[in-house]
Amino acid sequence: MQKVALITGASSGMGKSTAHILHSQGYTVYGAARRIEEMNDLKEKGIGIVSLDLTNEDSIVKAVDTILKKEGRIDILINNAGYGSYGAVEDVPLEEARRQFEVNLFGMARLTQLVLPSMRKHSYGRIVNISSMGGKIYTPMGAWYHATKHAVEGWSDCLRLEVKAFGIDVVIVEPGGIKTPWGIIAADNLEKTSGNGAYVDFANKAAQVIRKTYSGDQLTDVEILGKTIAKAATDKKPKTRYVKGYMAKPAIAIRKWFGDRFFDRMIMSQVN
Repeated sequence: MQKVALITGASSGMGKSTAHILHSQGYTVYGAARRIEEMNDLKEKGIGIVSLDLTNEDSIVKAVDTILKKEGRIDILINNAGYGSYGAVEDVPLEEARRQFEVNLFGMARLTQLVLPSMRKHSYGRIVNISSMGGKIYTPMGAWYHATKHAVEGWSDCLRLEVKAFGIDVVIVEPGGIKTPWGIIAADNLEKTSGNGAYVDFANKAAQVIRKTYSGDQLTDVEILGKTIAKAATDKKPKTRYVKGYMAKPAIAIRKWFGDRFFDRMIMSQVN
């Protein structure tokens, strides 16, 4: 029986790439996203598409029910959807901070809750949570984004222990810099949020650095991350973490081995 995979955030980038790869490998794949019209290319390839808004309980329940009614199971869940909210802590409205957690953590958690009974029933499951190198490091003006990704790391580790006895694996993927519009959007939002007031100079410099990085050619192609995510979803004996993408391994290693103060100086040197 073909295994069934559900991928969130499949309307673009890593999610869409992973959907194409798993489909080519013979999996029954469903892509989920708010912008369902952006997944027409998936539909044309025979990949299922479902509407999903991770901030809406009814939408989450409907998406899972739709797949379970048609397929009877969900074997692989790839929690890829998310976004980056940037701005000084003092400037970011708590409503936006809560939305950042709603999308990047709580929506993912609710979806996982709804999929787990099917996995337990079939004594098999693979949950791949897309974190970030930002779940291990930190950057200026990204407090709420980094908070969600640090939370994803700890949440996933605890879940891995809880579901192991049911034949379910939980895997974390920590991407580095990827060729997507993510950075440009984050820079634009940073300027809107903190482009005036006490943090204006700092915010503008940070936005410039982000924009320069995401306009360069050193970033990793989404197809490479798609292959990494697909590998994390299908390896017979998966690692607990897969690190891939521009600067991910060196940045994580530098913070781990040289400590926070050294990392502080290194990061701040980029915006001074």
